[in-house]
Amino acid sequence: MELPKSQQELLQNLEKLIEQTYEAEKEFIELKNILNGVIEFLPQALWVVDKSGEVIVKNSKADEFDFIPQKGEIEVNDKVFLVQTSNIKDKTIISATDITEQKRNERLIAMGQMAAHLAHEIRNPIGSISILLALLKKSCPQNEMIDEMKSAIFRIERIIKSTLLFSKGIRLNKRKFLLSSLKKELEENIKYYSHSKEINFVYFLPDIEIKADYDLLLLVLQNMIINAIDAIEDDEKEEGLIEVLYEKTDKYHIINIYDSGKDFEDTNILFEPFKSTKTKGNGLGLALSKEIITAHEGKIELSKEKKGFKIYLPI
Repeated sequence: MELPKSQQELLQNLEKLIEQTYEAEKEFIELKNILNGVIEFLPQALWVVDKSGEVIVKNSKADEFDFIPQKGEIEVNDKVFLVQTSNIKDKTIISATDITEQKRNERLIAMGQMAAHLAHEIRNPIGSISILLALLKKSCPQNEMIDEMKSAIFRIERIIKSTLLFSKGIRLNKRKFLLSSLKKELEENIKYYSHSKEINFVYFLPDIEIKADYDLLLLVLQNMIINAIDAIEDDEKEEGLIEVLYEKTDKYHIINIYDSGKDFEDTNILFEPFKSTKTKGNGLGLALSKEIITAHEGKIELSKEKKGFKIYLPI
């Protein structure tokens, strides 16, 4: 039995309405997926909370928290977050931005300024003591106590120089020189760094001409060798070996510094300033060395062959 025309039109309109409802629902789901994608893409942890405190929406970064944070700065899992809130009608949007790196940089700047101030205050009296010790050494060349004092002054002067360089920034003064010329100065300087164990030093720095900042490259190698000495001192073996070996590729001069001492405790903080697992030093040696080599457009890497480092200087 055929329905009346009015009922047929009603059914047709109803079908169109259902179809439009499906289309609207489909568009709503797509829009919701896009919104969820945007929320997930945000670098912040995000929550949307209703007036009763129930979480309506959150992204995966919010899973790092086992609570809904309050406005302000908070520390979670060794990270610092800035928590901000915004209200829209009866909903509250909460975001937590990771500002760990920013806080770290602020602390480093403050520590660098303080260290530079102390280094300036210490440098002049240490310079005077060093001159007096040199005069005493001429009068008493066999006095071992003077040698010990000179070793202590060498440590302090090296820390002062590293601190001032780190706080002021690296300025290169490149010139051409023979790599072999570094060997004599390294041997002369390192003898002032006292150690209790028998250490065999092996140098292979040939008469290869390179262009670099002589003094800064010397400081890098000093830092590396002194770290190697400390590692041997901390090791259980009664003697040790330190090798400073040169090799060359088409693109780089490579200086390898190997040692037989105690292995690295935490490779993640090796180049972090003011962080060190050693009992000696101030944690600036490797950080400064990396800055110096980076300023030369080179790089420092951990060696994969032996325990030690590889310094790459572009040809």
